[in-house]
Amino acid sequence: MSQGKIPIADVELTDEEIAAAVEVLESGYLVFGPNGEEFEERFADHVGADHAIAVSSGTAALHIVYHAMLEADDEVLVPSFSHISTASMLPMVGCTPVFCDVDPDTYTIDVEDARERITPDTEAIVPVHLYGNACDVDGVVELAREHDLKIVWDAAQAHGTEYDGVDIGSIPDAVTYSFYPTKNMFTGEGGMITTSDPDLAEQCRLLRAHWQTDKYYHPDLGFNYRMSDMEAAIGLEQLKKLDDMVDQRRENAAYLTDHLSDVDGVKTPRVEPEVNHSYHLYTVALDPAAFDIGRDAFIDELDERGVGASVHYPRPLHEQPAFRDRLGEKELPVAEEMADRVLSIPVYPGLDTDELATVADAVADVAAEHRV
Repeated sequence: MSQGKIPIADVELTDEEIAAAVEVLESGYLVFGPNGEEFEERFADHVGADHAIAVSSGTAALHIVYHAMLEADDEVLVPSFSHISTASMLPMVGCTPVFCDVDPDTYTIDVEDARERITPDTEAIVPVHLYGNACDVDGVVELAREHDLKIVWDAAQAHGTEYDGVDIGSIPDAVTYSFYPTKNMFTGEGGMITTSDPDLAEQCRLLRAHWQTDKYYHPDLGFNYRMSDMEAAIGLEQLKKLDDMVDQRRENAAYLTDHLSDVDGVKTPRVEPEVNHSYHLYTVALDPAAFDIGRDAFIDELDERGVGASVHYPRPLHEQPAFRDRLGEKELPVAEEMADRVLSIPVYPGLDTDELATVADAVADVAAEHRV
């Protein structure tokens, strides 16, 4: 961890990960190869899926799955409170994102709001396990069955998350992950698709490498979305310690919740009984009526006390110009409210008890100093 301010994330390669990457460099086998194949096998086994397809990013994972599962002009239900890639890859395959509001406690897709937005053209739903907190899986599955919808689960932030004792990476139809450096596990850049549908898995494998079935033979068109073997080697080392890292995140989150739950005006994460949150982010929501400063000024004061904080996300997707200009003005009041209220504070595994105390005390002190 850097000296001074406690950052929102702490990312560094271990000696084992550096050695694994160097071994690949020395081998000369830099493109997707034996490490990539082993990474896929081990990741699929870890989450309980039959297939895993390693790709170059979480965005690539979404693009490939959308291309494989959807048709042009399909409408797809998407929560508006998410990273842009959840929705941006839909127009790339000719589909229209239909933005849905989110639950005010978990910030994940509001299933009943989604239900009201279904039309004869709706073909799929893309729930997001935001911050590592699982969405209402049972509600989404029930809705999908009622309306014959495909499900693509965006688990970019949810490595290690469980729902009813089951890893969310094993739930049909397809699950996509990101291995960006700040995630619960990383490969540098990279992504993964998991599924137990063999036909979908085969399509995804072909799409990531120009649909090449034999050398320089292409029955259809695809992309160049392969993960490098060096990234896969790092991923293999990260996967070995994923459970321990997530367990530490949960312990750190429990400490923060214990010390912040009674702070007036600060709402700690809501976790339903059936969910085992993996805490990619520890995100609180501020009650704007409780303080004489806004969220951004609150973050500035945390910074002055040596604690980093960030906002995920300051603008809901339906208000992004890229979508607003295409789809028109929308009103999704919960997503809009959360964009103004949430902030994330450090929860990563490397924090010790003194640092956690510093984080919790800083939040409590700023809240006390500016409470109305």
